[in-house]
Amino acid sequence: MHNRTGEEKIWTALLYGVSGLVLFFLMAPILAIIPLSFNSSTFLTYPLEGFSLRWYREFFASDSWLRALKNSFIIGGASAVLATALGTLASLGLARTNFPGKGLIMALVLSPIIVPLVITGVGFYLFFAPMGLTATYPGLILAHTALGAPFVVITVSATLQGFDLNLLRAAASLGAHPVTAFRRVTLPLIGPGVASGGLFAFATSFDEVVVVLLVAGPTQRTLPREMFSGLRENISPTITAVATIMILVSLALLATLELLRRRNERLRGAKH
Repeated sequence: MHNRTGEEKIWTALLYGVSGLVLFFLMAPILAIIPLSFNSSTFLTYPLEGFSLRWYREFFASDSWLRALKNSFIIGGASAVLATALGTLASLGLARTNFPGKGLIMALVLSPIIVPLVITGVGFYLFFAPMGLTATYPGLILAHTALGAPFVVITVSATLQGFDLNLLRAAASLGAHPVTAFRRVTLPLIGPGVASGGLFAFATSFDEVVVVLLVAGPTQRTLPREMFSGLRENISPTITAVATIMILVSLALLATLELLRRRNERLRGAKH
């Protein structure tokens, strides 16, 4: 076993120290918000005056906040399902065939990630307004579907890189219909990538506010939209409770993604 020299130990310690500082810098805003949600004071200041669940009670007693929470899950869930279905189909089509302009089509599919959200939101508004889809649930769900689908394409395409097409040929030789082969062979193997993409699509919709501001109406206010209004009109500590709830939802999604990643690694290890 190689024994590290003193210089290597110093560089290793320096690397860990810098990485720790960067991690703390990224986590500091989150670490600052969570304690404020339990503050008994009506002011967002440190030090905390006392411990209280007052702002969580106000959140769950508020019709507007609960309506926004319901909208976030409805719109996020519906757009995630659509984005997962469309993104998976797009990935399968792009991964299995080579045709002129394939790179251009892939760039167009991934463009919602690259184009600034303000431009995308204005485009959605101009496109949906003549069709009467602004200020409607279908319009907002379709807009969030377009934003989430690229993440599904990325994760599923990455999973398909190691997919063995001989498995489909074997299924076809045994008389399996293409739909049956997809359901019994392809989908179980790319399932972790599909599920990961769906979770990314849900998280994209759950945290998105710019497109909601431009496309949604008063009845489609989501949690980020309600928080934005609260920050502009009346800064209430209830916002810190909402932010903490959203952080917990994000942590749950991250934990699920990690479980899916480990399952995907086990499947890859089993194939090899």
